[in-house]
Amino acid sequence: MPGTLSVIPGNYSGLPVIFTEAMEKQKTIKDIAQALGISTSTVSRALRDAWDVKAETKKAVKALAEKFNYEPNRLAISLLKRQTHTIGVIIPNLDYVLATMVKGIDEVALEAGYTVMVCQSDESYGREIVNTNRLLDSLVDGFIFSVSSETKVYEHIKKIQAKKKPLVQFDRVVNAIKTPIVRLDNIEGGYQATKHLIEQGYKKIAILAGPENLNISNKRMEGFEKALREHDIKLNKHFSIHCDFNQQYAYEATRELLNTRNRPDAIFTISDRMAIGAMLAIKEKKLNMPMDIGLVGFNNEPVTNLVTPSISSVEMFAFEIGKAAAKRFLEVLHSEEDLSDQEIVIKPKMVVRESSRRIPLKDIS
Repeated sequence: MPGTLSVIPGNYSGLPVIFTEAMEKQKTIKDIAQALGISTSTVSRALRDAWDVKAETKKAVKALAEKFNYEPNRLAISLLKRQTHTIGVIIPNLDYVLATMVKGIDEVALEAGYTVMVCQSDESYGREIVNTNRLLDSLVDGFIFSVSSETKVYEHIKKIQAKKKPLVQFDRVVNAIKTPIVRLDNIEGGYQATKHLIEQGYKKIAILAGPENLNISNKRMEGFEKALREHDIKLNKHFSIHCDFNQQYAYEATRELLNTRNRPDAIFTISDRMAIGAMLAIKEKKLNMPMDIGLVGFNNEPVTNLVTPSISSVEMFAFEIGKAAAKRFLEVLHSEEDLSDQEIVIKPKMVVRESSRRIPLKDIS
């Protein structure tokens, strides 16, 4: 039965006082009201320092509340105010990059007195819908959202907006949904990676891009194509391959590229997981990096500096993106200003390592 305590028979005379007191029923507002002979609403208002409660009544209520070790029911207060001080965060997976972004979100949220509730879709559109509905049912104060690679329909995201919940998109964003956005300058990232390869003397550069429906994939490819145009290098359509953010897919795609007569002399992958897959295929072919073929990844994950040769990569400052997303969410939550058309764009940085360094950096004009 609710409220009952099952006790194992025995002698409890030696138990510490603190333990036996803890076994007593938690005091409520009703207990304070009965002890003082006043209404529960008066007790509630006295605890909130309401102006319409006499000073002596407030003093008596607070003294008795302290004696009773009274603790307010946080859940009841949250339901009454329809605020839980909880932020719902939906992400495609918990890989290194997104986990680092979540750490940034959590740091800002914690300082502001908020709890972060994280759900990963595992790149599944169906799971993303389920997670959205569950967080809505949990009465989170709003959402920080990054879509899965399968997501092509956005009614579940529009449902968040229909319920007037603050919503900030980060990293993988949907331009069709008007919200504040925090993202990397993915065009610049793709441009920097490709420009670096060209400066190192590579001419036949392939790209392993992500799913075609993902904005970040298309933008990084846009930067790749921009660098080729600026250096008068013709785009070879056979060198542009779309595949999942997956090491195995990248390995297989690279094997196919390397088995062609006109194989590339460099590969740019739009994630470091894909770069590892490409490296395995390159090593299997017994090609030397960087002399036979160059390789550049994206994200600058720790693994890129642990393998041999170390892999050049684009630093995307994931922790800073997470912090910026949380700060923007709190601004949206507490501001009456419409911030839905505002975008925070983080600039990337090319990190050059052994896999693509043919020419010492000091010799590049």
